[in-house]
Amino acid sequence: MNAEQPPATTPDLYLYDRSGKRYSLDDPRWRGEDGSPLAVSALPGLRPEQIDTGERSLWRYHAALPVPAGRRVSLGEGCTPMIPVDWGGRRVHFKLEWFNPTSSFKDRGVSVMMSHLVAHGADRVLEDSSGNGGSAVAAYAAAAGIRAKIIVPAATSEAKILQARAYGAEIELVGGTRDEVADEAIRQSEQIPYASHNWHPMFIQGTKTIAYEMWESLGFTAPDNVVLVAGAGSNIIGCDLAFGELLDAGQIDWRPRLFVGQPEHWATIADTFNGVDPAGRGERMPTIAEGASIAHPVRLPEVVEAVRRSDGAAYAVPEAEIHAAVRALSARGLYAEPTSSVAAATLDHFIASGAIAPDETTVVVLTGAGLKSTEKMAAVFAEHGDGAQEASSAR
Repeated sequence: MNAEQPPATTPDLYLYDRSGKRYSLDDPRWRGEDGSPLAVSALPGLRPEQIDTGERSLWRYHAALPVPAGRRVSLGEGCTPMIPVDWGGRRVHFKLEWFNPTSSFKDRGVSVMMSHLVAHGADRVLEDSSGNGGSAVAAYAAAAGIRAKIIVPAATSEAKILQARAYGAEIELVGGTRDEVADEAIRQSEQIPYASHNWHPMFIQGTKTIAYEMWESLGFTAPDNVVLVAGAGSNIIGCDLAFGELLDAGQIDWRPRLFVGQPEHWATIADTFNGVDPAGRGERMPTIAEGASIAHPVRLPEVVEAVRRSDGAAYAVPEAEIHAAVRALSARGLYAEPTSSVAAATLDHFIASGAIAPDETTVVVLTGAGLKSTEKMAAVFAEHGDGAQEASSAR
């Protein structure tokens, strides 16, 4: 791939930080001078005739992306199935993101982010991740023919590191919490371009394509509800961006409500939304949904505002409900990792509360495959023998 010259960018587009300061799209920075995360200025929403129907990847929506499609780094990400499932007597759509190349939704954001970085001359990238994000960055760096360094918590299981190693990434283990690992990555970003799925504005541009797919799959209409698990909240912001673009373009008639779930001891987004002091929960306990165990989401204000703007809601999910959701999904043939299963537990909660009505169109996003968390999946089913009896009763 020729990355000697950066692509021309649309003059109307720019990056901006929370202070309102603007930066060129060609600026290699990944955060603002005020230390806040960056966002891309508003893009026009897509019309059906602008979809590149000959492209079977998220790049079919390249007209809504701020990265030239001709410089893409792609492994065929996106276009994941959205299947109807009988869930307690009601029809619910499940978006199966493990059909992405590295088996998680992270491929969407990484494809767009990596395309941007490589087109602007990056020959090496840095990421900090305990799992899916690192695997995705390693894979797309390999596809682009550049080097990747992934910084991971020292306690990360070797099985989760293996995938990134297989793609040829350099792995550095760092002791301490997930947030301390991120701090180390930020220090090293002074020497290596930072391909952070939490910080980089182009990652969010990739995640928004999941909402465009929902729109297209539903016959160019919006669902009533989208149910998501949140760690850093990139899928929430992505859905907010895409549905906002479509609404402004007159392509949908309403903004879908976003219902968000987080593990109860790592529910910073849910607690902030609900006006609860996260410190009141006491010591943070380990969760089986490790992909959502982020204490300090970088884009916390933006995520909370996205949920509010949608007239949605957020829920701190007890650990037992996450375990039950893993089994209930598996009983329907959906082998979702525990982090993904938080979304199913969230669905149950808002169905029970009456917030999600039976006659509404609801999409639940399952972000990653159970095969990526074999040890934790085994622990869930060991609690109840093979799990078959309890899971089948959930039908």
